[in-house]
Amino acid sequence: MITATITTATTTGARDHARAQASAHTDSMPVVPARDWPTPPVGVDAERLTWAETVPGGRYTSKILARGTRIRLRDIDGAACAHLLLWRADAPWERLNVADTVKVPWQAYLGAGHPLLSDQGRLLATIVTDDSGHHDALCGTSTLAGNGAKYGAGEVYSASPAGRELFTLAAAKNGLTPTDIPPSVSFFHGVVVEPDGSLTSKGSAGLNKSVELILHLPCIVAIANTAHPLDPAPRFATGPLQVLAWRAAADLNDVLAGDHDPEYRRAADNTEDAWAAAHLPS
Repeated sequence: MITATITTATTTGARDHARAQASAHTDSMPVVPARDWPTPPVGVDAERLTWAETVPGGRYTSKILARGTRIRLRDIDGAACAHLLLWRADAPWERLNVADTVKVPWQAYLGAGHPLLSDQGRLLATIVTDDSGHHDALCGTSTLAGNGAKYGAGEVYSASPAGRELFTLAAAKNGLTPTDIPPSVSFFHGVVVEPDGSLTSKGSAGLNKSVELILHLPCIVAIANTAHPLDPAPRFATGPLQVLAWRAAADLNDVLAGDHDPEYRRAADNTEDAWAAAHLPS
């Protein structure tokens, strides 16, 4: 302690101390540039990586990503819960609409092939792979009041931060306000609808499960890694979440060329029409 005080007692000492931390890295910070991530996905050139980060439980992250970006979320130890929000980056008043995401494809349970729709009937993203199957599009994220009642606290800097509070910070960093925060979807903590209409947690599918999405439009992506509101555990124990993203325009083309239901195709046509109208041919 005395050494640290002496080291930073002058401006020069403080500068030298700060610069000495330049190469330091922890497991709870993004890798910048993302290409320096040590283990890129199989078949993905590290130069294509645009986001590489491990998000601890109770933390959040956000990133603006281009159309044609593929995002992989991985539940490292089986205890993550990735609450996800999307806003269209070039028109942020257009955002994820969970009601349409469930209603339009006639499916309440998220999985491979499921579209994530905006409030304008366009595709923000499509789930392309999923080996978890434990997700939720019905409950939204946790709240300050709910976490306060369950864990004793829900503030951002508490031991059990609520998703709504974390999303408020993520939104603010992108020029958005609390009124811009819609209901979210959640990955890695499943919920089922019982015959009587009640919702029951089915928890996690286990460690090292992943889900991948492809973006159809440039998006502000916000993720709050915090306990699901129906998590039956009496103590807050959310685990780390790995987030990787890379440029994958060919994958988007493959998705668009696939065989889809009429509702998906209509949303895709709406999306492509809007994108073509706003961008000159290359």
